[in-house]
Amino acid sequence: MKSGSYWVVDGSGSKPFYGGVTVKDGLIESVFSSHTNANPNKKSRYLVPGFFDFHGHSDFRVLNEPSMAVKRNQGITGEVAGCCGVTVFPLAPDRIDYMKALVTDILGDYDGAWNWRSFADFKALVDSKRPGTDIYFMQGHAALRAAAMDGNPNRPANEREISRMCYLLEKSLDEGCIGFSSGLYYAPCLFAERGELEALLRVTAAHGSFFAVHRLEEGNGVLEATEDVLKLARDTGCRLEISHLKAIGVKNQQKVPQMLRMIEDYRASGVDVLFDSYPYEFGSTSLFSLLPPDVLRLSRSEQRELLKDGSERKRIQDEMEKPVGWDSIAELCTFENVFIQTLDTTSEFNGLSIAELAEKQNKAPYDAFFDLLIDNSQAVMFDTTQSLESLKMIMRHPLGCFGSDALYSGTSWHPRSTEATLHELNRFWRDEEVLPIEAHIRRMSSEPAGRLGITGSNRIAPGCKADLFIYDAEKGTIEPLVIY
Repeated sequence: MKSGSYWVVDGSGSKPFYGGVTVKDGLIESVFSSHTNANPNKKSRYLVPGFFDFHGHSDFRVLNEPSMAVKRNQGITGEVAGCCGVTVFPLAPDRIDYMKALVTDILGDYDGAWNWRSFADFKALVDSKRPGTDIYFMQGHAALRAAAMDGNPNRPANEREISRMCYLLEKSLDEGCIGFSSGLYYAPCLFAERGELEALLRVTAAHGSFFAVHRLEEGNGVLEATEDVLKLARDTGCRLEISHLKAIGVKNQQKVPQMLRMIEDYRASGVDVLFDSYPYEFGSTSLFSLLPPDVLRLSRSEQRELLKDGSERKRIQDEMEKPVGWDSIAELCTFENVFIQTLDTTSEFNGLSIAELAEKQNKAPYDAFFDLLIDNSQAVMFDTTQSLESLKMIMRHPLGCFGSDALYSGTSWHPRSTEATLHELNRFWRDEEVLPIEAHIRRMSSEPAGRLGITGSNRIAPGCKADLFIYDAEKGTIEPLVIY
């Protein structure tokens, strides 16, 4: 079967050419060119390969919506999940309630039976759903700590517990996990000491896998936190993927060029480091994660009880206003730029900033924030984190690739969960041309796929999967290529 003719952007980084493909048995049989006197422009229709999301959180979305329409509607056909240290395997029977509370703000809910124990079990469940996208999982650090540590894992691990974590990580990698991820900003990963991380990264390196990390700090300490993970990669020989690269806070945007130079210097010295980024100036995560580390040690119910104590509220506010060694989003972004995305008790406040909620309730901003956490067990926010200029600088960098960081928790989702690829193309190519279209397509298709050694998809080339889409630049839409 032969397609019509379009401007073909094949994912390699080559300039568009006018032509199409022939397809046989679901594979691209040939790629042809057609004669035209026209030139591609921002009203043209482009034939593009399926996109690959290198930073996703669809661990439960793929179970709840196996078609993965929310991804395919953006042209995304492949994804790395299990990012930021958040996975639900391995799973000990006595940790199910803990894990449900830990992951709900990131992964959302799963109403089916939590009857898996290993990654192999979980992957078998995913495969049984016949997912509509290719999904690859990393082993999350948080689940390793929960499974290997006695009692509350929000503390440093001992040698026996670290050894147990290494065993569980090796097992998951042997069963097909593609790498190891940690969210050093989040509990319980933020309590890991260097020795624990080095041990886990040596296991990762021995398997030829990579370490994807949400750094401990992306704000005032962003340079120090970046160098810390670069040194970890250097000292253990592990490949490094810095997740959703950015610097948070107005005063920290000047650090972005220095951060990029640091990454370049370490790569030049032999450290295999790359990064991903999403095409938005604003992010999304749990509202509870704004609390100081000493409060994040506690369970959600304990946190809510603590926040009912007036003297504790004052102490916590002081820590959030003057943080030491951790990112306080309230201090970096201010409550004017922290918005409620979804709560489990009401949708009445969705879209309001904490400052607007405080004004509406006639409360001080911190009181409004603390009361919100007391009243909700699930609370997701979005926040303005970086400047447009910094985002463009990161997007242009040759060591970066596309990742959506999409969250599917609650009932109201950040736009990056539903339209990230179109947003990159419509805003950053069609409207502003941060990069040529072939560079945008490459960073969203063959570049991230290639990091996993994938060569049979996410390209327009003979022998590749014919998972192809038409990007209509004038309409700003993307739809599957249909060949009759």
